[in-house]
Amino acid sequence: MQLEVGAILEGRVTGITNFGAFVALPDGKTGMVHISEIAPTFVKNIRDYVTENQVVKVKVLAINPDGKISLSMKRVNSVPRSRKSTPYRSAGRPGSFEWQTGKRSEPKDFEDMMTKFKQTSEEKMSDLKRCMESKRGGFSRRGSNQTK
Repeated sequence: MQLEVGAILEGRVTGITNFGAFVALPDGKTGMVHISEIAPTFVKNIRDYVTENQVVKVKVLAINPDGKISLSMKRVNSVPRSRKSTPYRSAGRPGSFEWQTGKRSEPKDFEDMMTKFKQTSEEKMSDLKRCMESKRGGFSRRGSNQTK
């Protein structure tokens, strides 16, 4: 079987390092899935996502002339989604939002658009401030812990 870029294969995880996982492919070759290609989210520890001897589906990203094979697990099921179908609001994180919510209606005048923009901007800023306060332990940096 000839490997080609874009092919989706099943392989067995043969080794795990801090920077990626090595996968044995059906034709006897071995490729590597970089830590950034393990999952569509931030991966701190690869062992949270894969284990040795686990069978995984991988997509061939590149085959270097020196024989190194770059693989991806997160791109196996990646289907390009339109902006409207992306579930940004389900993430529940500041900055994870959809800019144009709802259905488009007839054009509004500038004042209505500006009012809507200011309202959504203030909501997003308050969500961001609330999230940042919880990361700091809820304490304000304004003079509450300062000594003179």
